[in-house]
Amino acid sequence: MVNFDYDELVNTTGSFSPTRMVGKGSHGMVYKAMLLNKTVALKKPLQHRDNYSKLENEICVLSSLPENRHVISLLGTSQDHSNGNNKLIVMEFMPNGSLHDLLHVAATPPSWPKRVEIAIQVARAVQFLHEGKPTVIHRDIKSENILFDSDWNAKLADFGLAVLFDSPSQVSQPAAGTIGYLDPCYTTPSKLSTKSDMFSFGVVLLEIISCRKVIDVSKSPASIVDWAVALIEEERIDEICDARIGFPVYMSSTIRHILYVAASCVSSNVENRLTIGEIVREMENSVIERVRLPIWINMLRNLVLMRRKKKLAKKWQQEKCATVLEQSDDGVHVPSGKLLLWQVLADAEME
Repeated sequence: MVNFDYDELVNTTGSFSPTRMVGKGSHGMVYKAMLLNKTVALKKPLQHRDNYSKLENEICVLSSLPENRHVISLLGTSQDHSNGNNKLIVMEFMPNGSLHDLLHVAATPPSWPKRVEIAIQVARAVQFLHEGKPTVIHRDIKSENILFDSDWNAKLADFGLAVLFDSPSQVSQPAAGTIGYLDPCYTTPSKLSTKSDMFSFGVVLLEIISCRKVIDVSKSPASIVDWAVALIEEERIDEICDARIGFPVYMSSTIRHILYVAASCVSSNVENRLTIGEIVREMENSVIERVRLPIWINMLRNLVLMRRKKKLAKKWQQEKCATVLEQSDDGVHVPSGKLLLWQVLADAEME
C-alpha cells in the first residue's frame, strides 16, 4: 500500500469538484482522478466523526486482505498533516457503475447468462472473505456495493462496516447494515456471524433474478424477501423472474436453483442457511450442467456435420471413379458440375 501526497491527490480531483464525483458510499464521497497516468478512485469521508472511523476501518480491513479479483483493491492512502481528520484512500477505478444501476437504472437489462455470472462472482467474493484468515464479515452486502470493472466483472466494495471476525474489539460493534438487506436475526453484537452476510447475499440474489427493488412501498408485500419466498414456496418461479427479457428454457433449472439458494439464505432460521462454500460449489455445478449445455449441443452438432461431410466426400470419390469418363483430345475429362461438387466435398474432408 502506497502513501500518497495529500495535496497532490486534492489537485487531481480539482479540489473535489462536483464534476469529478462518481459515487457516494456509506461513509464517503468517491471522485475520479488521474494518478501516475492511471485512472483511480479517491474516497473522501463525509464530515462526521463516525465516517472518519469507518474510513479507517475500511483501510484496516482491506490492507489485511491479499489481492482478489472479486474484491476491490486498495491502492494507497494519504493524510493531511495540517488536519489529521482529512484522510483519503485510493482505490481501483470501476468504470461501469454498480449492480444497482445495472438492474434498476440501465435502459437495457442484463441477460440471464450475465445475471448468473454476476451471482457467482459475488458468491466467490463472499467466499474469499468468509474462508480467509482472518475471517471478514462485510455487513453491508447490497447491489450498490457491487461494482463493475472495465470488463464487466463484478467486485465487492465499500468495507466501511466490515469486521475482522477474529478481532474481539470489532465483533463487539453494534449491529449495522442497510434496511432491506440487514439480517433481522442480527439484533445484537453477539448475534453477528457469517450467516448475517448470507442473508444479505440472498437478498442480492433475489434482486438479480427479479429486478425488483429490495423495499418497494408501492407494492404488497413491500419486502422483496416476503414477496419472493412466498412465490418460491408455491413453485411460482416464473412470476419472480424479470419479465422484461425472454426466459431461455435451457436455463430454467439454473434460475430455479439460484432462487432455492436465495430462499435458504434468507431463512428466519439461521441454522438452515447454507455456508458460502456450499453455495459456490452448488452454483458452479449448476452452471456447468445447464448453462453450458448449448455449448455441448453445438459441439456435438458440429461433430455430426463433420462426419456427414466425410461420408459424402467418400461417396463422391467412389462415383467419380465409376463415372464413364469422356475422352477428348486433351485427355480425360470429368463433367464440370460433378468435378466442382466433388472438389468442395473433398476440401471439406481435408478440413
